[in-house]
Amino acid sequence: MIRMLLRVLGPEYARAMRRTMALMTITAVAEGLSYALLVPVLRALLDGDPGAAAPWLIAFGAAVAGYAVLRYLSDLSGMRVGTTMLRGMYHRLGDHLARLPIGWYGAGRVGEVSVMASRGLLEAMGVAAHLLAPFISACVTPLTIVAVMLAFDWRLGLAALAVAPVVAAVQAWTAGMTAAADTDRHERDEEAAGRVIEFIQAQPVLRAGGRTGERFKLLDDALRDIQRASRRTLLATLPGVVGVTLTVQAAFTALLALGAYLALGGNVGAAEILTILVLAARCADPLLSLSEIGGKLRSARSELARLDRVLRTEPLPRARRPIRPARHDLLLESVTFRHGGRTVLDGVSLSVPEGQRLAVVGPSGAGKSTLLQVLARFHDVDAGAVRVGGVDVRAIAPEELMARIAVVFQDVYLFDGTIEENVRLGRPDADEAEVRAAAAAARLDEVIERLPGGWAANVGEGGALLSGGERQRVSIARALLKNAPIVLLDEVTSALDPVNEAAVHEGIERLMAGRTVVMVTHRLHTVRYADRIVFLDDGRIVEEGGHDELLRRGGRYADFWSVLDPAVRAGDAG
Repeated sequence: MIRMLLRVLGPEYARAMRRTMALMTITAVAEGLSYALLVPVLRALLDGDPGAAAPWLIAFGAAVAGYAVLRYLSDLSGMRVGTTMLRGMYHRLGDHLARLPIGWYGAGRVGEVSVMASRGLLEAMGVAAHLLAPFISACVTPLTIVAVMLAFDWRLGLAALAVAPVVAAVQAWTAGMTAAADTDRHERDEEAAGRVIEFIQAQPVLRAGGRTGERFKLLDDALRDIQRASRRTLLATLPGVVGVTLTVQAAFTALLALGAYLALGGNVGAAEILTILVLAARCADPLLSLSEIGGKLRSARSELARLDRVLRTEPLPRARRPIRPARHDLLLESVTFRHGGRTVLDGVSLSVPEGQRLAVVGPSGAGKSTLLQVLARFHDVDAGAVRVGGVDVRAIAPEELMARIAVVFQDVYLFDGTIEENVRLGRPDADEAEVRAAAAAARLDEVIERLPGGWAANVGEGGALLSGGERQRVSIARALLKNAPIVLLDEVTSALDPVNEAAVHEGIERLMAGRTVVMVTHRLHTVRYADRIVFLDDGRIVEEGGHDELLRRGGRYADFWSVLDPAVRAGDAG
């Protein structure tokens, strides 16, 4: 587990962790060696010479004081390292999650990451602060005491040493029994976390459909599963706790019997026997605590393994010598992309000259949004190439690529903060005049004027305090402020009312002006002025051309156009 902990921590914290472990080991050895001074003390007392015991008592007191100082320093080091690592690991995990491909965030990841980033990370990093010192003490102090016992009498020492493999075997047996229970408990935790998040997010839909009772049942079932899993974990660890207790008690009884036999035979003095029995009793305490500590460490190890698995998930590779494109045209060359065992894009080839607009239409599930994602390199393609300015996106530094692309999604997510903070995400170093100009171009200033607090108005988590159209205006203002030469639009007006749609459409027109644009939409009347239109179906381009040209062909695009409401077509024609 220690190797895994050091690997998870990375080189930045591994050295401090090793120093802390070395200090904890020295502390445990010092504790065990201090008990060796009890032998001359007891010998002097049993021989009827209390005065001779005084120097040894002073030495024993000094040894205990030295151990207390070492224990304080090691505990303090463990706490400092643990808290520092926790802060650093939050940053490391967050940075790594931000670099993972979007495809990694599949079903069930929300619950997994939620548990990992809260209880899981606290438990894993709590090893250094709370568990490592008692664990090292429970292992090293008894072994040091056994070494002292061997120095006084090899027979009693060997008898005590024989307990070590038995305790280790019981611990290994317990670990094997609890492994499945721990895995099951973690899965139930993730399921319950996902259900809680789902229950909260789905409140409007559930209440509108009168299905809150059913959803409560699903959440209750998940919580009951956690209770059952916890009970199974407890029952799995119980034999190990009982086994270690019985082993330690049996070993102490055997040592007592052996010591009495040797003392009666005159082979060992009474002081030595009494000291060895005191040492044996001192061994029992940390060994008995080993079961409880071992259980906590196994749980922490499971969290470490999951954290290690995420941190070892490879992000999208970076080019060793990144190339900076000189142009902003787009090109897909025979692109194939598979996800979830399905081919989403199949041999797609298309080009968008710099400064032109490409509209992508087609039925749901055709791969339109995925096309935008591979252009922005949210995924790496399985075959073919995606090029920006003639350069493969895999050869462009991720920061450079994203600096050239502004993406406006259908579902806008805003961070819990002010409107201005969310707009500034497009370009944090923009001055106030640039921010205000971007807001005016997106017609966000109309929203700001009617909100209490204006620019300082809080948007709530996910932008919950704003309407869909207002959130979309913030998103467009953010993209305008970024001033990227390439714009990707994904169904940005599909769920808006006419007033907001008109405002958003005006902002989109300003955003697209003079830029290379790829837009995905079901609103065909918004794409007729695109320079070119491609019709995507089942991951393939089945038609390509201008609006009028595609209508004359009478193919799939014409069919899509014909199913529009006549009033919409008439309004569009006018």
